[in-house]
Amino acid sequence: MPNVIDKSYFTELAGKDPKDICQKALCKYDELNKSYTLSVWGDEYIIYPHELRVDCISSTTNKHDEYFCLFIIYYLIKSIEIEACNEWISEKDIPGGATFFRGPHEIPTHLISGLYGNNIEEFRKRCLQLYGTPIDIADAAFRFNITQRIPVAVLYWQGDNDFSPQAKILYDKTIIRHLTSDIIFILALEICNRIATP
Repeated sequence: MPNVIDKSYFTELAGKDPKDICQKALCKYDELNKSYTLSVWGDEYIIYPHELRVDCISSTTNKHDEYFCLFIIYYLIKSIEIEACNEWISEKDIPGGATFFRGPHEIPTHLISGLYGNNIEEFRKRCLQLYGTPIDIADAAFRFNITQRIPVAVLYWQGDNDFSPQAKILYDKTIIRHLTSDIIFILALEICNRIATP
């Protein structure tokens, strides 16, 4: 996937101590194949840094975007050993987020609200299919453990005479310790696309 993931990411990962990576990212390393296995949103991914390759060995979705694989590589390289704090923030609360997450980087939660409208039961059904855990926010909301260190929440409000249906993504505050804004945007795109795919 040379068009999306620059070779330097694989090279950086290949040069790191696997024990350190496994401790920080909570993944496994295969000495024989020189590969990492990481659980991401219910799927198992095998990352081969020396072969510049990311494989999904189980699949909850029909398509795995190469940009999402970039998120996986970046997470392996940059994650730190810190527990989620269970304090939710929006993209606007991320340093520089109010400026970054607009225009071409606006998070397309309209894909979710555009599909489900006021059919909140179908939204709930899809979130449960994607291993979401219900939480008590908004009209409906689910927590997803993208990785063990990256939980997110997707909130949904039904529309009425004054407001259209609305979806929103929240992130554990610790996400800013692991990911940069552009990688968070890649993650948000995957979240919107998966939930908006019935």
